[in-house]
Amino acid sequence: MLTNRDIAELTELRRALHRAPEVSRQEQQTARTIAAALTADQVITGLGGHGVAAIYNGTEPGPTVMFRAELDALPIQELSDAPHRSAIPGKGHLCGHDGHMTILMGLSRLLSRQRPAKGRVLLLFQPAEEDGSGAAAVMADPRWPALHPDWAFSLHNEPGNALGHAHLRAGPVNCASQGLKIRLTGKTAHASQPETGISPGPALATLIPALTALGQERILAPGFRLVTVTHARLGEPAFGIAPGEAELWVTLRTLEDAAMAALRAEAVALVHAHSPDLTVTFETHDDFAASVNHPEAVSQMAAALDALHIPHSPGEIWRASEDFGRFGAAPTKSAMLFLGAGTAHPALHNPDYDFPDDLIPIGAHLFHHISQDLLG
Repeated sequence: MLTNRDIAELTELRRALHRAPEVSRQEQQTARTIAAALTADQVITGLGGHGVAAIYNGTEPGPTVMFRAELDALPIQELSDAPHRSAIPGKGHLCGHDGHMTILMGLSRLLSRQRPAKGRVLLLFQPAEEDGSGAAAVMADPRWPALHPDWAFSLHNEPGNALGHAHLRAGPVNCASQGLKIRLTGKTAHASQPETGISPGPALATLIPALTALGQERILAPGFRLVTVTHARLGEPAFGIAPGEAELWVTLRTLEDAAMAALRAEAVALVHAHSPDLTVTFETHDDFAASVNHPEAVSQMAAALDALHIPHSPGEIWRASEDFGRFGAAPTKSAMLFLGAGTAHPALHNPDYDFPDDLIPIGAHLFHHISQDLLG
């Protein structure tokens, strides 16, 4: 069990991380702070960018059990009077990744005092979760095959849910999503002679409702799809120039990975159909796989929740995406649960959000119990 001193030191660590947020793919100092604080049989740095992995070996052969947290913060200005508020303008730990990291650091303390009886525990501090690139980068690292887990677990804090109450379900828990940046190029002209140019304005005006109409579902069930226009830009902010180029950003969202390719193909075809006189290019950003909880991994989590008397219920599937999904590819059995941050707690990504420190020992003891159940 974590001692009162452990919890006090972990709380201070969490607040230190909160004061120094770094966004996706820029987590150098955060990674150094974590690596320096770890006591493990092996610590690997620079994994898939700035990722850190800590390994705790048992004395007998057995499976590899991974627990994952995220290193990155958000490019959002924090609005807070807390002494530990962000010291970096325009950046903040407003999703709770500072707390998730600290939970794994609590687990690290417990594992350092007593290694697993068999197999090994892998603590992964993943980079670049917020933009969906980190898990793929970690898995593409040449060192990953030697680390590949048999089991993978994670948690995310959940404002709106009672403090310490867990939501856990088998099957889909987070949607797949993909950001599609569409560039439309025609020809600029003088505003007095727009007929001498080719404006993407008419195409942009019709594409916004047409793309949105491809997916307007609100019920999370098989076949769910949602298309959200997030940004649009037309030409230059000048009165003397008829526009010759435009950008449109849309987010495609589906419940299952298999449905994403079809939705993207429909979106691309629709853009071409509405832009016959324009040059069209596409870029993919923030590409998230769906997160799907394996029933056996859910059973392991549920047993640990029951043993620790942590209340839990199935909860709802999240429309939001999570970069944990890629780690659940077969043969890995993975599961993520959502741990209540309080019914009145500020929402994730809000400028006044702050991770509840009371969740640190709950999460650390939960993960430790899972590791003991699987590895002894």
